[in-house]
Amino acid sequence: MINCAIVGVTGLVGNTFLKVLEEKKLPIDNYTLFASKKSAGRKITFMEKEYTVNELTEHSFDNNAFTYALFSAGNEVSQKFIPIAVSNGCTVIDNSSAFRMTKNVPLVVPEVNENMIYQNNGIIANPNCSTIQAVILMKVLNDNYTLKRIVYSTYQAVSGGGIKGLKDLGITGIGLEAEKFNYKIYNNCLPQIDVFTENGYTKEEMKMINETRKILNLPNLNITATAVRVPVQNSHGESINIEFEKDFDIDKLKQELNSIDGVVVLDDTTKDIYPINTFATGKDEVFVGRIRRDYSVKSGINIWVVADNIRKGAATNAVQILEKLVSKSK
Repeated sequence: MINCAIVGVTGLVGNTFLKVLEEKKLPIDNYTLFASKKSAGRKITFMEKEYTVNELTEHSFDNNAFTYALFSAGNEVSQKFIPIAVSNGCTVIDNSSAFRMTKNVPLVVPEVNENMIYQNNGIIANPNCSTIQAVILMKVLNDNYTLKRIVYSTYQAVSGGGIKGLKDLGITGIGLEAEKFNYKIYNNCLPQIDVFTENGYTKEEMKMINETRKILNLPNLNITATAVRVPVQNSHGESINIEFEKDFDIDKLKQELNSIDGVVVLDDTTKDIYPINTFATGKDEVFVGRIRRDYSVKSGINIWVVADNIRKGAATNAVQILEKLVSKSK
């Protein structure tokens, strides 16, 4: 019997876990929903059944209660409760950054490094939302042309800041002060996501750099990043500049990107066709366009990438990992 816990179910990503699981209908026998004490007792309809949200405690995983767990409740909760879950025989897929860079914890995008799912010691880390939509393209590009350097410039929606981020867009739009972000997000682009580190980069920027290297197993790959919060409700946009070791044919490269599982190329400048946020929202695919040669280097391209940061950037990627685990166990 397969029992699955969902932790942080009342948050944006946790709630989206439920939507994606309803769509996929995995062969899981029982689900149990967890959240903080504040949310305990809430009723949630899931799989045409009413569930009561339970408070997450140190004893929630006693007696090997769960085969798998999906966590999306922040770093502190993950650091405290995931070791407890693992010690009780549960395999955890964690959406926080708590264990992403831990040496023996696989950091997984199934389309890129599915094999790492099965090399876990009880914890599998879900990458950062902005990393997922970028790195899904990089394996094929590296296999074919060898990555030399990546420049990430992100345009990240307020939903990346959770329910409070969405609230900030609304309240600052009517003249109230920001509660989540440092400045009013309405009518502004904020060149800060997360806190600044000693090297002048934000934690979000360093996540993209370090996670890309880990997922691709390219620890010395040259990468730089600038992450910007923009006044858009949902779906992140990214301008990515990539330099290769090998030359390429641009039409062939577009075909190769379009052939990646979960990637859709929308690229016809004669008809003003390219990805925008509302195309991606509510979908699991990663959309790519504005694919063009970078003439300032010997072999490089510029691309524009858009994806739903709550779905593919978080919930769907985690459920895809769960789906692989369940399929393997059957």
